[in-house]
Amino acid sequence: MSEEAIEAELVQGNVVVWDIDKGRMLYGSGFYGKPLGISKPKSLDFDAPLVLDVIEAVYLAEKGKLRVREGDRFLSFEELAARAEEYYEDFKEKYLVYRDLRDKGFIVTPGIKFGSDFAVYRLGPGLEHAPFIVQVKKSSDTISALEIIRSGRLATTVKKYFTVAVPDLKRGKVAYLLFEWWRA
Repeated sequence: MSEEAIEAELVQGNVVVWDIDKGRMLYGSGFYGKPLGISKPKSLDFDAPLVLDVIEAVYLAEKGKLRVREGDRFLSFEELAARAEEYYEDFKEKYLVYRDLRDKGFIVTPGIKFGSDFAVYRLGPGLEHAPFIVQVKKSSDTISALEIIRSGRLATTVKKYFTVAVPDLKRGKVAYLLFEWWRA
């Protein structure tokens, strides 16, 4: 990707890259976002704007790869993060986990279809099925045995590892609990 940040627009909680060529470049650089109307792009030759989840946009803005405008002005990183807090419950915790996973080289997408916060890939969507589903929990949260069983059953059904991520905002670190199911 070039040194110059790509321009995008905040639209109702999503961030849209209207320039199709730049959207293709961004998608190709790490599977960021999805082309509008195309749930599983097979290649980079899509002909649609790229729609980013706001958490992806915050990450890309922090890395200097994206500039997001709202109306007629560009938002600072802090303003964009504050807007993301309006759309995400526990945004700071989820963002710390998202950033940690991305910085470690994983591809991170919304995990809503798996009932989790994130689906995490080693290679990327279309190249593999996501091996991990990640649920973000605060250290003060409780997790019941029923919730572990329910999540574990779902993860096993869709052939994924159920992972709980526990962010520590003060230290900027994340602890991961990976559940692996086996039969006795």
